[in-house]
Amino acid sequence: MSNGVVWDNILDLTKSAQKNNTDPLHWAIQLSAILHSSELTHPSVELAELIVSHICFDNNIPIAWKFLDAALSLHLVSPLLVLAFLSSRVIPSRRLHPTAYRLYMELLKRHSSLVSQVNESCQDKTLKAVNDALHLSDVYGYAPADPAVLVVLFIFSSVWQLVDASLDDEGLFEYTLDKKSNWLTRLQDMEIDDHSNFQDNRIEYRERILKANTLMAIDLIAEYLENKVTSRILFLVSQNMPSNWRVFVERLQLLASKSTALRNSKNTTPEFFVRMTSDTCELLSPENKTSLQKQFHAVMAPGSFVSLAAQCHGASCSSLWIPIDLFLEDAMEGIIVTPTCAIDTLAGMLKALQALNSTSWHDTFLGLWIAALRLVQRERNPCEGPVARLDTCLCMLLSITPLVLGNLIEEEECALDKDPVFCQTEDKQISGTRRCGLISSLEQLGVYEGLLTPPSCVTPLANQAAAKAMIYFSGLNVSNTYLDSVSISDVPLNCAGNMRHLIVEACIARNLLDVSAYMWPSYVNAHVNQVPRNVAGQITGWLSLMKGSPLTSALMNALVSSPASSLEELEKLYEIAVGGSDDEKIRAATVFCGASLVRGWNVQEHTVLFILRLLSPPIPPEYSGSDSHLISQGAFLNVLLVGIATLDIVQIFSLHGLVPQLAAELMSICEGFGSCSPKVSWALPTGEDINSHAVFSSAFTLLLKLWSFEHTPLEQAMGDLPSVASQLSPEYLLLVRNSQLASPSHTANNLTKSQKFSKLLSPPSTQPIFVDSFPKLKCWYRQHQACIASPLSGLTPGTPVHQIVESLLNMLFKKVNRSTTSGSSSSSSSAVEEAVLRLQLPAWDILEALPFVLDAALTACAHDKLSPRDLATGLKDLADFFPASLASILSYFAAEVTRGVWKPASMNGTDWPSPAANLSFMEQQIHKVLAATGIGVPSLASVGSSNPTLPLPLAALLSLTITYKIDKANERFLNLVGRSVIVLSAGCPWPCMPILSSLWAQKAKRWTDFLIFSASRTVFSRNNDAVFQLLKSCFSSVLGFNASPRCRNGGVGALLGHGLGSHFSNGMRPVAPGIFFLRVYPFIRDMTLVTEGILSLLVMSVKDIATGGLSNETISKLKKCKLGMRYGQVSLASAMARVKLAATVGASFVWVSGGVNLVQTLLKETLPSWFISSQRSGHGGEPGEVVATLSGYALAYFAVLCGVLSWGVEASSSSSKLRAKVLTTHLEFMATALQGKISLGCPWATWRAYVQGFLGLVVRCTPAWLLEVDVNVLKNLSSGLRRWNEDELAIMLLAVSGFRAMDVAAEFIIQSAR
Repeated sequence: MSNGVVWDNILDLTKSAQKNNTDPLHWAIQLSAILHSSELTHPSVELAELIVSHICFDNNIPIAWKFLDAALSLHLVSPLLVLAFLSSRVIPSRRLHPTAYRLYMELLKRHSSLVSQVNESCQDKTLKAVNDALHLSDVYGYAPADPAVLVVLFIFSSVWQLVDASLDDEGLFEYTLDKKSNWLTRLQDMEIDDHSNFQDNRIEYRERILKANTLMAIDLIAEYLENKVTSRILFLVSQNMPSNWRVFVERLQLLASKSTALRNSKNTTPEFFVRMTSDTCELLSPENKTSLQKQFHAVMAPGSFVSLAAQCHGASCSSLWIPIDLFLEDAMEGIIVTPTCAIDTLAGMLKALQALNSTSWHDTFLGLWIAALRLVQRERNPCEGPVARLDTCLCMLLSITPLVLGNLIEEEECALDKDPVFCQTEDKQISGTRRCGLISSLEQLGVYEGLLTPPSCVTPLANQAAAKAMIYFSGLNVSNTYLDSVSISDVPLNCAGNMRHLIVEACIARNLLDVSAYMWPSYVNAHVNQVPRNVAGQITGWLSLMKGSPLTSALMNALVSSPASSLEELEKLYEIAVGGSDDEKIRAATVFCGASLVRGWNVQEHTVLFILRLLSPPIPPEYSGSDSHLISQGAFLNVLLVGIATLDIVQIFSLHGLVPQLAAELMSICEGFGSCSPKVSWALPTGEDINSHAVFSSAFTLLLKLWSFEHTPLEQAMGDLPSVASQLSPEYLLLVRNSQLASPSHTANNLTKSQKFSKLLSPPSTQPIFVDSFPKLKCWYRQHQACIASPLSGLTPGTPVHQIVESLLNMLFKKVNRSTTSGSSSSSSSAVEEAVLRLQLPAWDILEALPFVLDAALTACAHDKLSPRDLATGLKDLADFFPASLASILSYFAAEVTRGVWKPASMNGTDWPSPAANLSFMEQQIHKVLAATGIGVPSLASVGSSNPTLPLPLAALLSLTITYKIDKANERFLNLVGRSVIVLSAGCPWPCMPILSSLWAQKAKRWTDFLIFSASRTVFSRNNDAVFQLLKSCFSSVLGFNASPRCRNGGVGALLGHGLGSHFSNGMRPVAPGIFFLRVYPFIRDMTLVTEGILSLLVMSVKDIATGGLSNETISKLKKCKLGMRYGQVSLASAMARVKLAATVGASFVWVSGGVNLVQTLLKETLPSWFISSQRSGHGGEPGEVVATLSGYALAYFAVLCGVLSWGVEASSSSSKLRAKVLTTHLEFMATALQGKISLGCPWATWRAYVQGFLGLVVRCTPAWLLEVDVNVLKNLSSGLRRWNEDELAIMLLAVSGFRAMDVAAEFIIQSAR
């Protein structure tokens, strides 16, 4: 029998049964017999379509619907197919056929839980039929190819149909944004007057049915949202179909706010709808957990720290932002110049911490402002020394921080502009949540008066900002030009400014705020009635320049001391620097390197870009020479190079992320001027003459500061993990530069469209540059590496290099003989200068010969053929004449110190300078500083009466450094040499660093505190126990366990204290342990030991937190109280807040000190090893379980925070490839352990809490991570969680892992319902 005949027979059977009012069950049995005799499988697609077509709507009678129900009950037809066919017919005609709509909803309520029973044998046919009936591929742009995904789309479509129908029935569809539905047609409106189609033509009766249907639809929607299976399926949709879900939620919220039927419902409430749409996690029904599990889950949830922190001793809301405090403080350290941009790093940190802590943008921005203000306050009374401090701190607060917030606001508002929902709103001026958060955070910032007091050197600028606001607030008609020039001295009232005034000005300058901020309550506290006469009539230097005055020396002096206030002023200056006379160009370069660079926070990002561009002038069209076109700009370039050589300015370039680009420009200058004869010279306006060697030396010594070349010898002996410094090299800087300029944010189109940069600056070239582009530099760098790797060799007699070496050695020893004969010890730099000039050698040739010269000189000194004093004098003469020689001097001596083949030099005051005058005092102060921080190091033996010694190369290098005068002229060279000596001494045996500090303290007494601290931190390079003690002191301080009054309250104040402050009458002020660690970690040899120590201390801290510091004898059984569980007198909520605080500190230390590499090792090796090898705690009973569980959650928060700080929370990042690899490895370890294939050594409660906590935080806070993990790994994890009865977490894990995992997640939900 053909299929057509079968369907005709079935239709005849149905009509006959309908006519005879046959029992539906009997009809269904007959139908089943026909299908069986015809060898047709069921459930059948054709049968479902046949029955639905029969009913709709020629046979829309009760008996026909009962037949359909009977067929569903005997599984002759698939519920999914029937409901799909019915919805496409009934819902558009629900007003014309209200009874059919009601019966459809009854079937939907009764059989929607069976839609998962899709017959696998006909799945392709079923998929196509449902897709065609509901037009799924048209609505969602995706044709389901998997039965589980089909179920998801069907359930979502069913609920969405009910929502749209309910809105339409109540006349609310006009309030939707697009005012159209994928499911409704207007057919019923055209046929609405044909009352003959109704069995009862009474309008009132029909209206009652329609209202009842709407109410029933509302209740059915609520059931879908509340039902365990369907709510989980809707959660899948919310995570993987965001655009569709957003429209659905918008309509559901409209229903909640305006639906009369919803308000009249007895089964649900508008509040329930709002709750289910405001937090998608509400869609996941909570599982049956123990009371203990519920309380742990509550306090572990993201955002709980915010509410709990204020309740806990040692934890506060500011503790949320400890990673920012530590990052800001670490960025001030000049030992390593960071090539990455602080703006990008901070922006990523803010997004990561905001997601992890579930805070508002108001709280996030306020936390950043407070952290940056604390940074500045720690520099109010700094100890003096060769370090970049206050200007760098102010750059971070007033330039970097506003730029960070500006980027975050721009990112959000660009996304809003592309959002079709936002584009359809009438008010296009609505600000994003980030801009609103910035405004509200700055308004609230005024209550933190203690943090707003400006440093004395900044007070005039703060007063000027306050006076400007006061004049505007008073409503006086004054132009912006005069407002920018006003001073507090111009105003007769006392209106002192503070740091908030400077912050607001920095934000206004970048269009983050407008001048309405001047009207904030208490922003200004005075009025003026008239414009001061001296304000109205004065013309400032910048105003004079803008009016066309020539850039004379007098005007230059005025501009150097006064920062520019606008981009237009800098552009005017740049035009002079590019197109003015030679003298004007030099003056413009001088101005660029003055106050506008250091204190011009409102335009600092423009100033550094202008300087960078001036360092690479374009090739003139008429230039045809073989030498570099830069040679003709020697005097101009030298002014710029000297002007940006200070430590603070180098750090400012670093914070703005321009070190790689600056390095590329410096390499080009070095290549050109290093190949040029010193005969080329220029006369400066000051009357001084400089030659190519001077320009080369300025560029070369600055380049050396950018890649920390002196770190390499020390770090060859360090642990497996390379430090940041050891990775810095010319090649690396160029690779970072190429990557920066090739990134989408630096493309020419983006820079052209952006309003943030000057139109005078064309986009930089995106062509990659490699070290091969600079052959002379590459040759020197290879020689530098060879010098480090092995002793010198290969000097062949008769070669040009050998001749240069001989000439330099003869010059040096001639000077020695002449000094000995005359009895004079005065420097003979002129003799050196004459000899070198007579050679007329390019700089690169001299640098190539210098290692051999230094080797011969040091050998002569070791064999008493050259006195130490003459060696130091000769080195200083050479460095004075050719400062670039410092590179060879430092490189050679550092390598020789590391090799350790030279005899020690006796620092006896005869041959070498003696530290005896204050060495004993220095040692006492070092012990005192360490003890004050909680560190006892008994192994530090005092030199006492013994004769102090240093390695000969180090003694020679130290003798060279103390010959320098401490003045501005020598600052750039002294900083380079001093930093190298400190790094080198840190790797030498004790007491090399105290000896060095003692000798320098005799020369620069005001640096004593800095030298004491520098010597103190070198203790940790060889003493792992001291490192552990320091970390323990950090944890104790931040948690409030330290007995010191300074640390009693815990938190960030106890951790970082007041920075490196000036000394007291009885010695140096105690250094906070956090500051100590940030200054110490660059000298620690094996950072993996630091990570292991942090893990150990974190678990120890959990025990201390849980017990409240009580002894085991005092701890009684776990008690209950209304505030939660208590361990003695410590509530679980309070304990968890402090546990998170401890984990935050630990994670911040790991990330700051070791970066991505250390975090990678933590997750791939350290943590798995800890779980496998850790011994059980031995605590018995319930209290032990609590401690073990808290430990697991602490480790989970610690691990996730390490990850978010290193990788961010977004799907695309520079480290996403590394993140995917590391995270997959860690999750594979987790899954393997859950399968029982790995034996764990830690308590089971700790492991369970770690898995729950880690995965819970990842799925809620960093779901983008899971998009990169293999689906099979996630499936294994979910299976393990299901065995733990953690169905909710298992489903979330799959749900947030992208559309690729939705079929697996749907199958998991469906299987759990069977």
